[in-house]
Order: sequence, then structure tokens, then C-alpha cells
Amino acid sequence: MSVTNLTWCGGAAYGEPVRVIRNEAADESAEVAETVTAIASAMSANLPSIAEDLRGRLSAEIEYLGGDERLLQALSASVEANVATLLYVLGHRTDVTRAETPAAAVDYARRLAQRGIPVDALVRCYRLGQDSFLRWCLEELKHQSGEGTVVSAAAQELVGVTSAYIDRATQRVVAEYEDERDRWALNQGAVRAARVRDLVEGRNLDLDATENVLGYRLRQQHLGLVLWGDRDTAGESLLPTLERVVRTLGERLGCLIRPLFVPWDELSAWVWLPLGQRAGWDTDTMAAAADLGETPVRVAVGAPGGGVRGFRRSHQQAIQAQAVAVAGRAPAPSFTAFGDVGPVALMCSDLEATRHWVQDVLGDLALDDEPHARLRETVHAFLSCGGSYAAAAVQLGIHKNSVQYRLRKAEEVLGWSIRDDRLNVEVALSACRWLGKSVLLAELG
Repeated sequence: MSVTNLTWCGGAAYGEPVRVIRNEAADESAEVAETVTAIASAMSANLPSIAEDLRGRLSAEIEYLGGDERLLQALSASVEANVATLLYVLGHRTDVTRAETPAAAVDYARRLAQRGIPVDALVRCYRLGQDSFLRWCLEELKHQSGEGTVVSAAAQELVGVTSAYIDRATQRVVAEYEDERDRWALNQGAVRAARVRDLVEGRNLDLDATENVLGYRLRQQHLGLVLWGDRDTAGESLLPTLERVVRTLGERLGCLIRPLFVPWDELSAWVWLPLGQRAGWDTDTMAAAADLGETPVRVAVGAPGGGVRGFRRSHQQAIQAQAVAVAGRAPAPSFTAFGDVGPVALMCSDLEATRHWVQDVLGDLALDDEPHARLRETVHAFLSCGGSYAAAAVQLGIHKNSVQYRLRKAEEVLGWSIRDDRLNVEVALSACRWLGKSVLLAELG
């Protein structure tokens, strides 16, 4: 025991001085623990904001991680789970060597391997994550009172525990990435997937050789689709279900040869339906075929296109339609066609700018509540029906007078007539309809 301070006082029983021994090392250790716990508690209260900021940094600074909304959602889950785990270790002073790498982090590593994204991108996530996390910790440390030695010791503990956690987590996710990459490479569809990527990215290919590899004729009309879903309760791959859905779609649309099915990862697939020389397709039939009740599958579809260019363009449109479905209301609709969401799809490349524009056009009419949603629905129906009160009433299933009343209320909220800027109002309402909370006002003011 280290004795660094002796205090003398009168003995109550014997009238003699009594020596009181203080263990200052123990006192300091307790203060360090309190400081680290307070920092962890303060940061835990801001966990969603911290996780969102970190996701933004990673997607901006690391090539390959931006642009795919579903992959960004997986990144968000991984970031938040890792930060929450590390804050728990710090706040409860548990042994960092016993902390398990979160399942969301392992899943994200596997998804990167399935997409062919380099492992360096995964490692950089953890390096940059460590840098940001420690900056937040040290910033919070400034707000804590204490002796210089306590602050220094707390900083050392924050750095030491964080570094140990990141080291162990990185080893774990890299090992999982490498295992998944090896498994994925053994998949017989890996070569076909690589050739499809070449087509989608516009590389020059020998068409005859490519058709032989794919088992699919490129010199025809194509309809590009993206199918995806959520992991089922058993945690198994969704690909067998997606393949069954594709077979059903092909049969109902009268495809004479087998569609091209390319797994993108274990929860999604790229698909091309062979239309032969047909340049059109029945949207209602496709929507009905895609509505599979309890089956957790979503379908996004482009417009038909011919040849290699049409193969690529229809796929790009399906990807854009998927972006609208994922960014919008939850759960995503079972069927989304690019033809229905074209202008909105283009807005998804910059949701923040879209949100500001929608709110500039609609003002308080963009408020995210039931009364304003009803007004937006009525204005949208009225404009889509060519300004007919009667047709809008039929579409909404209400009386014509109710349509007129709601339109007056909507114009009171806007402060001007909807006819004054009809085009912008229609586009803004479509954005609200498809993108939901991503562009709506949370509250007035």
C-alpha cells in the first residue's frame, strides 16, 4: 500500500493523536473510473448522432462504400453496433478481450466480400472509426473535471481500451471477409457475375463468348429487375426464394427462355427477363406477379431495352427504382417500376438537396402527419386527374365537395394557388409519396 498523506487528529477514546492513512492511488483509480464511465454515458446518449456522423465520414472518404443505399444501411448497422459495444465496455469496465464483435459488423464484412469490394476498404473503416471515436472521447474528456493526473490516466485508458477493441474486431471481420470471399469465389455463378459486371460497366466484350458464358442471348429485348429482401428468421440465404420468384415472373410474362439470374449478395439478385422481340410488357401483370403475400421479396424494374445497351440501361433504371423503394417508406413496396418513379429516382442521388427543395416548394404542406398527408394525397389526385374535382373524388373514394374543401385547406397552408406552380408541386408531391420521411418535415418551424 502506498502511503502518500498522513493526517493527525485527537483520539476520542484515549486523548492521543490518531494517524489516518489515505491510499491516494486507490482514490485516483476511482476518479479515473468515474471519469471514463461519465464519458461513455454522455456518448451513449448521443449514439445515433455519433453513428450517423461516422457513417457519413466512412462513405465519403472510402472508395466503394457510397452509392448503394442497402450497403450503406448495412454500414450504419455495423457502425452503431461497434460503437455501442465499445461504449458498453468502457462504461461498465468489462474485460475488452471478452467483448464479442457484433453480428452486424460480421454481416457487413461478409457483404463486402460478396460484392467484391477490396478488404482494404474494410480495414480502413476500422482505422477511421478508431480515429473518430477517440476524437469524440477526448473532446468529451475536456468537459470532465479532475486533476491533471486523473485526466491523463483517463485518456490513457480510453486510448488503450479502444485500440485493443479495434485490433480484435478488425482481426475478426477480416477473417470473416476472407472466408466469405473464398466461399463466394467457389460459387459457380462467380464467373457469370464477373461477366455481367463487365456488361453493366460498359466494357467491350466478345458478344458470342459472353452469351456462351451467360447462357443468355444479348441480341434481343431485355427487362432488367432487381430483387431483394431481408434475412429470414433462420438467418439463411434468400437466394433460393428469389430464384423461385424469378421463375414465376418469367412464366407469367410469357418468357420463352430462362431469365438471367445473377446473385449480387445473399439477400439480393440482378435479373434480366428475355422478351425476345417484344418491346413492351404489362405493368399490372408484373405487379400482380411480384405481390407474393408473406414472401419477404421486393422487386424493382426498369423499362425494356434492346441489345447490350438496352441490357445495361434497363438494369440501371431498376437500380434507380430500387433506390427510391429503399429510401422511401418502410417497409419498401413489393413492386416499384422506374416508369412510375423516374423523376424521383433522379432525386435520390442527393436526398438532402431533395428534402430542402421539397420543403421550399410545399412549405408546411410537407409536414409529416396524417392531416397534411391527407391534403397532399388530395392535391396529387386532383392534379393527376387533370384538375377534375369529379375524377379526383372517384379516385379517392370521397365526395366532390370534400375534394374542393381539402384543396382550399391545402392552398391555405401553401399560401398560394396550386395552379400557380403546378409542375413543381406535382414533382414535390411525388417525392413525398415515394420518399416519405426522407423528405418530409418532422415538425413545424
